[in-house]
Amino acid sequence: MIFRRRSADRPADPSGEPHDTDELAELQRERPRGPWDRDETSADQAEDGYIDLGGLVVKGVEGIELRLQVEDQEGTVAAVLLAGPDSGLEVRAFAAPRNGRIWDEVRQDIAAEAVRRGGTATEVDGEFGVELSLSVPVQSPDGRQAVQPSRIVGVEGPRWLLRGTFLGKSAVEPDPEGPLEAAFRNVIVVRGNEPMAPRDTIAMRMPPQAQAQLMAEAEAEAEAPEETADDGR
Repeated sequence: MIFRRRSADRPADPSGEPHDTDELAELQRERPRGPWDRDETSADQAEDGYIDLGGLVVKGVEGIELRLQVEDQEGTVAAVLLAGPDSGLEVRAFAAPRNGRIWDEVRQDIAAEAVRRGGTATEVDGEFGVELSLSVPVQSPDGRQAVQPSRIVGVEGPRWLLRGTFLGKSAVEPDPEGPLEAAFRNVIVVRGNEPMAPRDTIAMRMPPQAQAQLMAEAEAEAEAPEETADDGR
């Protein structure tokens, strides 16, 4: 990796490019209540209830179940789902360019995909800025056609984009002080210093206890005797 000499008025960055301090300050002003960058808060070290997932640190919410979308046996996590009685929130984080924003482009791509699938996409102003209100046709578990509403928000920080997809009641009845909105604001993004292409997923991992449980279950399944069909003889 090549490091460039930093200028007198800009802090150095591990990737070799100087920070745009004005841009960083603007990004921070746009989210006065969060979500947060790792360098902006240590709330998880001072308070209980936070769950360290590597690329994201998520605060648990009473009455809300935290589920992880795991991609492989190594415990790589692609998304976090906070599921309540009548609402849900899926959270993902992506790399973004240093001197640029990607939410406008990502939002357009999401809207185009919704329309391609026969749904609708409407831009509205919300607590986190411009967000998308989607209605997309889906097939229900019993095979019937239905329409699934969702509300997608995007928050940009230093070299990252945090995307939240609200489902259920929270998709059609936004509540800035609701538990899921609060959970989204409490998220801490740990982007890291490694080079990443814009839109690459910021990797997460399972907590050690959950990963150990997953490995134990996999080993138990592998050691279980195979069942043979009774052919009646």
